[in-house]
Amino acid sequence: MPGKYETPRGKAATDAKRRYYEKSYDRLYPAVKKGKKELYLAAAQAAGISLNEWMERALDAAAGIGENWQEK
Repeated sequence: MPGKYETPRGKAATDAKRRYYEKSYDRLYPAVKKGKKELYLAAAQAAGISLNEWMERALDAAAGIGENWQEK
């Protein structure tokens, strides 16, 4: 057993994960009316995906963005 934890812990590991996240993702803070979150979560669970993935797919569909959106 290489160590006590499966993944690195501590300030250095946290800082590295934070830098990766900031470089790789844009942050959105959607606010929805009370009760809608549960409806969205139920729809995501029914589709077998996370709420984040469900919201991203819904936003992509609404914006007409396909799977190859980064290709030029």
